[in-house]
Amino acid sequence: MTNRPHLLYVAWGFPPCRGGGVYRALATANRFAALGWKVTVLTADRDTFFRFTGADLTLEERVDPSVEVVRVPFEWPILEADLRRWSKRRASNPKLWAKWRTKQDQIPFPESGYGPWRSVIEKAAERIHKAHKVDLTVATANPHVAFTAAYHLHKKFQVPYVMDYRDAWLLDVFTGDRLHEPNSRAARWEKKLVESAREVWFVNDPIKEWHEKLYPAQASRMHTVANGFDPDLVPDTQDRGAVTDRPLVFGYVGTVSPKVPLKEFVEGWQLAKEQSGELAGARAKIYGYLGYYAQPRADMLATINAAADAGVSYEGPVGKAEIAKAYDEFDAQLLMLGKGRYVTSGKVFEYLATGLPVVSVHDPENAASDVLRGHPLWFPVADVTPEAIAAALVEAAHAARTADEGIRAKAREFGASYRRDLQLDPRIEALAASVQGVAA
Repeated sequence: MTNRPHLLYVAWGFPPCRGGGVYRALATANRFAALGWKVTVLTADRDTFFRFTGADLTLEERVDPSVEVVRVPFEWPILEADLRRWSKRRASNPKLWAKWRTKQDQIPFPESGYGPWRSVIEKAAERIHKAHKVDLTVATANPHVAFTAAYHLHKKFQVPYVMDYRDAWLLDVFTGDRLHEPNSRAARWEKKLVESAREVWFVNDPIKEWHEKLYPAQASRMHTVANGFDPDLVPDTQDRGAVTDRPLVFGYVGTVSPKVPLKEFVEGWQLAKEQSGELAGARAKIYGYLGYYAQPRADMLATINAAADAGVSYEGPVGKAEIAKAYDEFDAQLLMLGKGRYVTSGKVFEYLATGLPVVSVHDPENAASDVLRGHPLWFPVADVTPEAIAAALVEAAHAARTADEGIRAKAREFGASYRRDLQLDPRIEALAASVQGVAA
């Protein structure tokens, strides 16, 4: 590009945020910068993540030095645990205050907890645009309030924008049900946002196809931009050979949400160890967060600890930059996901990069199955029951001990096609060509 176009990237969760979507946000901002764009990121202040979600400082070091990060205040009163920060009204009747606060949040924008951020990011986006003209805005959800900053610049200054969904707003990706009625404020907001967007991105085909049916007039603007793995953050993909002389290590890395079949996995693991001598002494290590917040959920931790004698252990969170050390221990990987036709998970792509066996502990109908289909070392469960999970684990253990170099090479080759830049580049190049005044 002869002239550097200016991208405004709006993301509530950006490093040092440790949420799952932060990796897509980081990679997108960095990739635009690598392809010649001036990139400004508009995000929440750092204290938000330290106080509420947990922070990963190693990710902050990965932000391209050319990317300007503009941080604005974000208030999250409903999660405030410090009683010294509570008002007298809240302290006297916490439940009544919570109901009132939830209603107040949704006055500016129909999203509990995040609605009040609308005015903050709209004003900040306008300041950024006036200081240095924005040529394109990409806003990523969730929260979906991030889209309002892009819409504001479009309406006031005709700046084109892209809506990047990690999941969906009106669609429950786990059940397939609608989350908001057609005449709800959320549905009306999404409709006008989609109608004005230059492009709308989704992480998999099933979610895109659902929205194409909902907005047929805008279907041509919708694209699947799958997640992928970041080459500089994945473990060594060189073949380590079959494991013949020691106990196997199975591993999971990621957030264990309440949707994950953790109890079924633990029971299946215990069954598998009873059924196969190839699992003698084997361990199942779980890295990440138990639940959505920094403090592990007590019920999940209890489920894991109850199986300690069977080799199941919780290893705690691991920084993205140190994640390779965790993978270096693994002989097979555990992909545990909640049920849902529309569920892919960004974790599947990272798993693919290793070339190691993958045990899918999730419903066969999940969209993740579409990604993994054809992988020579993929071991899906027939259903999410302890018995089916045990069968898949036994098969994976045998493969970890016997798969030859040819099969392992095919597994690495299969995974290589999901490098993240290969997913992003076609859309970035198309946008560069379409944005007025940009020489591609």
